Amino acid sequence: MTVVVPVPPFHVDNPWKEDFPALTKLVDGKLPAYLDSASSAQKPESVINAMQNCYADGYANIHRGLYGWSQDLTQKYEDVRAKLAHFIGAKENEVIFTKNATESINLVAYAWGMQNLSEGDEIILTEMEHHANIVPWQILRERQGFTINTVPALDNGSLDIKAYENLLSPQTKFVGIVHISNALGTVNPVEQMIDIAKKYNQDIKVLIDGTQSVIHRIVHMDKLKCDFFSFTGHKLYGPTGIGVLWAREELLNCMSPFLGGGDMIETVSFEKTTYKDAPAKFEAGTPSIAQVIGLGAALDYIHQCGLSDILTHEESIKEYCTHKLQSLPFVKLYGHGDFESVGIFSFTVEGCDINDVAMILDQLGVYVRTGHHCCIPLMEALNVSGTIRASCGLYTDKNDIDALISGIEKAYKMLRA
Repeated sequence: MTVVVPVPPFHVDNPWKEDFPALTKLVDGKLPAYLDSASSAQKPESVINAMQNCYADGYANIHRGLYGWSQDLTQKYEDVRAKLAHFIGAKENEVIFTKNATESINLVAYAWGMQNLSEGDEIILTEMEHHANIVPWQILRERQGFTINTVPALDNGSLDIKAYENLLSPQTKFVGIVHISNALGTVNPVEQMIDIAKKYNQDIKVLIDGTQSVIHRIVHMDKLKCDFFSFTGHKLYGPTGIGVLWAREELLNCMSPFLGGGDMIETVSFEKTTYKDAPAKFEAGTPSIAQVIGLGAALDYIHQCGLSDILTHEESIKEYCTHKLQSLPFVKLYGHGDFESVGIFSFTVEGCDINDVAMILDQLGVYVRTGHHCCIPLMEALNVSGTIRASCGLYTDKNDIDALISGIEKAYKMLRA
């Protein structure tokens, strides 16, 4: 049984680590080296407190009550929408709350795709996509009859941009691209890819899966010039249960509701129902109130730390980890070639099962992920069934990387003995 014992403040090579309660406690006598942030980030104390206070200090349902608690919490909830709009450079009424990035993409598939895609049409995805940006389109394809074309991933862990250009055709209606690969850390040239699509046909709609990019890059919708942008809160140091879809106002006005129910209607009768404008049209039912408040606290925390300072720190850690991994002759690192990347590392260890390595790392207090990382087509393109993935957050320091490298060396010796 794991015993968690609080420890007093300690020195680490990171100014923010002590803000995360889970990372400042001994687990089985060791400080954890948490390297699974691409899956879900740890939460700073301010986020935990904000959610607790939401329930403890005048909780109520929002948008409906005329009493003070409801009015106050409604204002706090909508203030987070304004913070998000500022964070990504958007209008407030273009920010839709969902439960996660997966729901955001499903919303686009059904609310836009069902109205605009039909037999004879084509869409383009990439081999680097998370399953969340593959499966909804496959389900919709079965209903609508359009064709899905895919941009190949090259052996070095980047996308084949020439092949992408060749896939564009008069039948292309939609392009879906992951901004940063959750499996490899590759930063795809999405601005270039959007520009290529729009120059070919201005009416092609482009969705960017920004689940990793909002964490590791500064994103701005006016600069990006896509049509849809999705991300999730729990990777952005906020809670689970809250995601975001951004879409252009003119598109939202033309899209049908994704879910029906309370708070998204103007009038209801058994003859006809009329709907509110976006964003309310796409936010049926009682929302994830405390989760939104928690996400707002996460944005406040990022602002307090300074996003530019965070990115500078993360770049330093990425370079350090890349050098350390590449120095191990029995480790094969995927991606991280002569192109932009972030601190997400997929690798295998020569002659060792990935799960065996991960179990040994766990015993040493190093937490990594193994498997296909919800990217089976990418794994097949790389000719592997899965990898070990170590992924960094703003709290990652060189001590964590050193623990990873030491653990890999020990696992290799143990498993090859």
